[in-house]
Amino acid sequence: MQRRLAALALSLLTLAACTDAPTAATSTDTSPIQASVLELHHSTTPTSAVRWNRKGIAFFKARGGNAGRINAYLSIAQYRAVLAARRARTRDAHPSLAGAAAGASVVVLKQFYPLDASAIDAELQAQRATPGGDDDDDDLAAFDAGVAIGRDVGAATLVYAQGDNFGATNPGAPPVGAGYWFSNGNPTARGGLGARPFFLRSQSELRAGPPPAFGSSAYLAALAEVKSIALARTPEQVAIVLKWVPFSGVLFNGIAADLIDKHHSSEFEAAAIFAYSNAAAYDAIIGCFDTKFTYWFIRPTQADPSITLATGLPNHPSYPSAHSCETGAWQGILSIAFPRERATVSATADEASISRVYGGLHYRFDGEAGLNIGRQAALLAVVRRGLE
Repeated sequence: MQRRLAALALSLLTLAACTDAPTAATSTDTSPIQASVLELHHSTTPTSAVRWNRKGIAFFKARGGNAGRINAYLSIAQYRAVLAARRARTRDAHPSLAGAAAGASVVVLKQFYPLDASAIDAELQAQRATPGGDDDDDDLAAFDAGVAIGRDVGAATLVYAQGDNFGATNPGAPPVGAGYWFSNGNPTARGGLGARPFFLRSQSELRAGPPPAFGSSAYLAALAEVKSIALARTPEQVAIVLKWVPFSGVLFNGIAADLIDKHHSSEFEAAAIFAYSNAAAYDAIIGCFDTKFTYWFIRPTQADPSITLATGLPNHPSYPSAHSCETGAWQGILSIAFPRERATVSATADEASISRVYGGLHYRFDGEAGLNIGRQAALLAVVRRGLE
């Protein structure tokens, strides 16, 4: 399975690298991955999806919440709204794709951030004053028609979200003994355990193999690395740790937005990139927490209390790193969408993963397993699609 997925991803990347002449999309069933790879349109206006994604991140930073879940449904609603607006276009009707993404965003963000409803409405009115976008259509009627489509799609997306079971599955009590994680007394964070996936065919499809045996030479070497870093932690390392708190997906949404702006992606492309990246990261977290509660592996600071932390320690098992699971998914999708940025995206993914080792929260093998889970989730998203 992994070889076949890797071969497919490589073929997509090769296609992207060899494509010099972008062509316009002419049908409503264009593959979202193909669209982003080919970089179809070259808009000079920031897309509505980017605008509202950044707004959603700002609300998260102010209010908190589960950013991974919120961003998944926000971006999926945007993408489906853009597709619905494309399908609704006729000779006489031209609903705005930017308006559709905005309408969907308003509905979803109000659900998750009800205290900011007035700010959300104000943002929509500000956008309506200068609609534009890659539609090349400044007509307010077209924008409003798109918003109406987006509102309907956003409402349907929220109905679907109600049954996702995210955070609802109780992992039970951890095993007791050497090498097992133990709670700090607060509720155990459940993450994506038992949640309904977008691409996976079972909860355990992305389950990683076991970590090094507790007490083995490989394990002791990994623990020693964490301790040696903690003993000589530099200000630069602390800055990297804090940069990636609390979730890697928050930063990667911003990175994706910047890349979409840099490469002048179209509204359709932007919505597809956000949707597939966030949904793949969501599935990666499902695989991550399935793995965590299979092995219940001890944290470095539990194995050696002399290890100091550079940030707070989440109350769930160590293996694998949830930061790295999210990161691997983003790396996989963005590397396909922006093949010329692969080296930068890869270096950023490595930094996000190692940040948890710098902080004393994880072993290096936690990060390696997490990145692998995330990359597999991205490949499954490419192969199976289904967000349309």
